[in-house]
Amino acid sequence: MSKNLEKEFVMAGSDICPSLPSIVRSKSGIAFDPNRLAWSYRDGVDSVYMDFSGLHFTPTLMASVRLTLIWFAENRAPSTLMGHFSGLKVFALRLQKARVEPLESIGGNDVLIHSDTNDFRTRNLFAFLRRWHALALPGIQDDVVYVLDRKKLRKRETGIAVLTWDPELGPFTPIEQVGIQDALNEAYGAGRLSEEIYLLAWLFIALGSRPVQLAALKVCDVVRTVAADGAESYILLVPRAKQQNPLLRQELKPRALVNQIGRPLFHYAQRVSERFIGEFPDTQQAPLFPFPPQSRYLVSGQGWGRYHRTSESLRRLLVSALDKLSVRSERTGAVINICALRFRRTLGTNIAREGHGVLVIADLLDHSRTDSAGVYVAATPELAMRIEKATALYMAPLAQAFKGQLIDHEGSAIRGADRSSRIIDLRIDQSARPMGSCGSFSFCGLIAPVACYTCQCFQPWLDGPHEAVLDFLLEAAKRYPDGRIAAINDRTLLAVAEVVQLCRSRKDQAHGR
Repeated sequence: MSKNLEKEFVMAGSDICPSLPSIVRSKSGIAFDPNRLAWSYRDGVDSVYMDFSGLHFTPTLMASVRLTLIWFAENRAPSTLMGHFSGLKVFALRLQKARVEPLESIGGNDVLIHSDTNDFRTRNLFAFLRRWHALALPGIQDDVVYVLDRKKLRKRETGIAVLTWDPELGPFTPIEQVGIQDALNEAYGAGRLSEEIYLLAWLFIALGSRPVQLAALKVCDVVRTVAADGAESYILLVPRAKQQNPLLRQELKPRALVNQIGRPLFHYAQRVSERFIGEFPDTQQAPLFPFPPQSRYLVSGQGWGRYHRTSESLRRLLVSALDKLSVRSERTGAVINICALRFRRTLGTNIAREGHGVLVIADLLDHSRTDSAGVYVAATPELAMRIEKATALYMAPLAQAFKGQLIDHEGSAIRGADRSSRIIDLRIDQSARPMGSCGSFSFCGLIAPVACYTCQCFQPWLDGPHEAVLDFLLEAAKRYPDGRIAAINDRTLLAVAEVVQLCRSRKDQAHGR
């Protein structure tokens, strides 16, 4: 705390209106003017904005409010500061609603009447009022703490979305997750997604990190090591978040990356580094996911957060990009609701399904305690069902996993004159009857015909043995006692079922049914 601010607190016991310092520095060293009508500045990867114009307070009360907020700015993370202001503002607007004169003090009765224990912001309000009282600033009556000590807040419910497998905010089902990953790879391969968004999305999937953590990454956090035999390995140093220390990059946690993600991420990081030659003495300190060159926010911010995207802009970037993929849920038939938190909840659920305990889950999700991790263990019995044929045929139109084009015969295929384009599997049909044609002219290393049904290049024939493929996959799933292994082909199974239904429908139309 600054010496000037300490002097203001000494004055607080009198009736004199405390004055504000001309400049305040946040915990991370960002300077701002606390006398402005609105506080607006960048602090790391957080964008701080607090507008005081709607608060109808006396000068003394307003000064006390601002001085208390200054304490939070100097001692807590920016998100904590904004949370406390939000809680106070909601409370103050209720309190001053029926008043004409400016509000001059807050008493215990005001807290009893105008605070909502069901509102999540009330916790922030109570913490703010306690700090205000502890600083001995004018405007808050002594009975407020008495009321705070006796007013019970509603217990915060955690893990409901995970436990109920909420289709909007809970973890993705395995079928939904595969659908998102397939759509992501397909869109990137077709040039509809930038490399930045593609890698960012895969980090959310693989690590379950919070947006603030990925927004704080720098080029130097992508580390490659090469063994004596030439084998490469990759580590990402992820800033810890939501810990006691509000300085984001003070503690970095190493997370191993598979080479399929680590290698392209490393080369991407080096290209980002080159873009900032002349901007940083050491370009390895450049942000891994910077604002685009044309952005008006490019040079905003002070300190280590310069050129970094804010956590909110990174979250919006992910959501807007993946929403365009329009992946549908087999549960609802609607486009899957994409948000960063769902990737985090999916990772926690998947770790629990692999049989790991709360300590491992808490460590990989970067929790300081194991309380929240227990929710994932409790949720593991979830959707542990075997997909039967009737279920597959019902769910198939909802999932829309089939991406190809049904054709009447080989002559309608893109490569109809090329007999090597036929998709055949003697395990399914010993007469070698083709399922369809491959419309791709490039090499494919995937296993036909299982991988074909979810590929946009596949052209199934109307008279192909698709029901036999469906029965083959269903029987194969029964051979695995572990449902996790059997579920690997669930999305493919739904794609085959969709082709079966499309064939039935077209044949019915041809016969006038």
